[in-house]
Amino acid sequence: MARGPSIAHLAPLTKALIAALCAAAWAIVPPLAQAAAPVDFASQVQPILKASCYSCHGPEQQLGGLRLDSQQAALAGGASGKAIQPGKGTDSLLMRRVLGQGGRPRMPLGFAPLPPKKTDLLRAWIDQGAHWTQSPGPAQVHWAYIKPVRPKVPASGGGWARNPIDSFVQEKIDRVGLRHSPAASRETLLRRAFLDLTGLPPTPSDVDSFLADKKPGAYERVVDRLLASPHFGERWARPWLDLARYADTNGYEKDGRRSIWKYRDWVINALNSDMPYDRFTVEQIAGDLLPHATDDQRVATGFHRNTLLNEEGGVDKDEQRWLTQVDRVGTTATVWLGSTIACAQCHNHKYDPFSQKEFYSLLAFFDHTTEPDLSLPTPQQERRQEELRTAIAEQNALLSKLGPTGEAAAVKAAKDRKEGLQRELNGLPIATTLVMRELEDGKTPSTYLRVKGSFLAKGDLVEAGTPAILNPFPTDQPQNRLGLARWLVSPDNPLTARVEVNRLWEQLFGRGLVETSEDFGTQGSPPSHPELLDWLATEFQRRRWSTKAMLRLMVTSATYRQSSRVTPELLEKDPSNILLACGPRFRLEAEMIRDQSLAVAGMLDPQIGGPSVFPLQPEGIWDIPYSDDRWTTSEGTQRYRRGLYTFWRRTSPYPAFVTFDASSREFCTVRRVRTNTPLQALTTLNDEAFLATARGLARRMVAECGATPADRVTYGFRLCTARRPTSSERARLLSLYARELARYRSDRPAAATLCGQTDATDPGQQAAMTVLANVLLNLDETLTKE
Repeated sequence: MARGPSIAHLAPLTKALIAALCAAAWAIVPPLAQAAAPVDFASQVQPILKASCYSCHGPEQQLGGLRLDSQQAALAGGASGKAIQPGKGTDSLLMRRVLGQGGRPRMPLGFAPLPPKKTDLLRAWIDQGAHWTQSPGPAQVHWAYIKPVRPKVPASGGGWARNPIDSFVQEKIDRVGLRHSPAASRETLLRRAFLDLTGLPPTPSDVDSFLADKKPGAYERVVDRLLASPHFGERWARPWLDLARYADTNGYEKDGRRSIWKYRDWVINALNSDMPYDRFTVEQIAGDLLPHATDDQRVATGFHRNTLLNEEGGVDKDEQRWLTQVDRVGTTATVWLGSTIACAQCHNHKYDPFSQKEFYSLLAFFDHTTEPDLSLPTPQQERRQEELRTAIAEQNALLSKLGPTGEAAAVKAAKDRKEGLQRELNGLPIATTLVMRELEDGKTPSTYLRVKGSFLAKGDLVEAGTPAILNPFPTDQPQNRLGLARWLVSPDNPLTARVEVNRLWEQLFGRGLVETSEDFGTQGSPPSHPELLDWLATEFQRRRWSTKAMLRLMVTSATYRQSSRVTPELLEKDPSNILLACGPRFRLEAEMIRDQSLAVAGMLDPQIGGPSVFPLQPEGIWDIPYSDDRWTTSEGTQRYRRGLYTFWRRTSPYPAFVTFDASSREFCTVRRVRTNTPLQALTTLNDEAFLATARGLARRMVAECGATPADRVTYGFRLCTARRPTSSERARLLSLYARELARYRSDRPAAATLCGQTDATDPGQQAAMTVLANVLLNLDETLTKE
């Protein structure tokens, strides 16, 4: 057999040169061509066309006569000729348009250009013949609609892996030639775990205890303590309240107050008790339908009473009620299914397999309810209610006995007594909350389909049901909200477990395994680690839907414990840390930034639960037309409660939270976008609420530490970052302190104004320490989870 020329006889240097030239040539070949991997149309190409092309070249319109949602039409081309020439990717008009070649506008017109990864996929698909999957077989079913199958844990990881998570991560890292990062320092890891599990930083004594514990399992013991902390529920209630669109007002222009804080307390308590996620789901969607439902289970149904309520004049109440049902369908689909079913309100979903009829079948579950207020008196209030009602009944009996001809003075006295008792009864400060209740008419829930999504255009009457692409509705469950809830948490549901473990992962790592955690459909991002996602989803169900068990698994992994320091190699190969070759690092969320500043200042009121509070905020924020409602700052330490308890007005949310990317809570929010703007620095440097915590930290540094500035600087630095400053960091801070001390000792009035103490023994020292504390609270390391 003939063989190619051998280079075995060449000198080693020549062989090396040839090898290098070959490697260089190979490096410039597109990655897909190197691997010659077949490109699958349904899973790789069609999502690109759907996301970027169908709006102009799809079923609704065909600009330039080009249609790309069917094979026949796409290969036929449009007014400019054939768009796709199978086997000729570079020469195909489609490729020239998306690359902006030939002097024509780059496609998709009006949107960002396709990234190289997607253009490479399109070119490779055309080069390979532009094969179009025709049969409606399993290959065309989007991955998210297929029930997860528990994958085998890879053998990767070696001595590094601490649990199966690490093996899946290591396998991905190995494929691209990266290495995992070393473990984070113990101080950094402790602070990371504290912030992730309780939303509060560790104290210096917490750090010292951890550093002194040299026994195996020291970190795991800390994690278990944090999971058992009552502050765990507060930290993890925050993202859930975004999902639940929790607020203390109704929304719209009038935006009147509502009482629903008992629902917030229910969420905190449920998370602290590690209520299984399936039960957590059922009680919020249908707690009132459970046998012998308790008040707590009724309170849980407040989840869907968090919708907006329009109280404006001239509003059609029936239409507004319908809009709340529309919101409830979209929210349920987003929270539990990670799906954009709300897109099917007006027509069949253009990208995912959900029909308009299925949207209204889901709406029917919620259109069979009433929406009462639930009174929740305390035991003492219940006793007083009973006493007052008894006393009122006695006065009624006396009035009946006296009759209309009784002595006028006695009748008047009885009436006055009765009116006083009634006023006291009506004035009892009994908490109420908004709940849902099923209609008791014995009918199967149903509703009218609305043609093109218009309330006034009634279509067919449809009964309650669920999308056909997902698991069947259980035959042993009632056709109501309780059946819907149990369908969601059925072991056969392909989405619920995946969606929730992905959100937990997102909170810890800053990015979900599916980045579009609100959308697992064809327009969403594919999972970065699909096998890991499915393993976590099945593990969640194996562990009886325990949220704490899953969080413990994640935070005790070697993946989570890695240093977040980024090397040049990582920055080049994986700048977004999608492959998880280093630890998580991102800015703290809005409420956590405020809570941390209060905690390190020694000012945080640790009370858990209760009505919303009104912390310091700039004047004039609530100067809203058509409303005389005003923000009245809470008294005493109530103004220093955690951000979770801050009164949430939809038309005017707490400004510092909005600056740090909190939503208005008018609608369900899954991901808060993290921005970086000058307003954020201006807020943490100058907002009166943050100046108050700087003063508090300054007082603490003086009162609780040694007499030398160096000791105080070190103490404040540890409170904010959990570690000791380096010698250069300490020197720069001491230099700042000395400079400010000289300045404020020469300007006593300015010192008194800054430190907020006109009677301070040494206002210059206190003011200089306040400046220093303000700097410490604004360090990037303080505002970031390293």
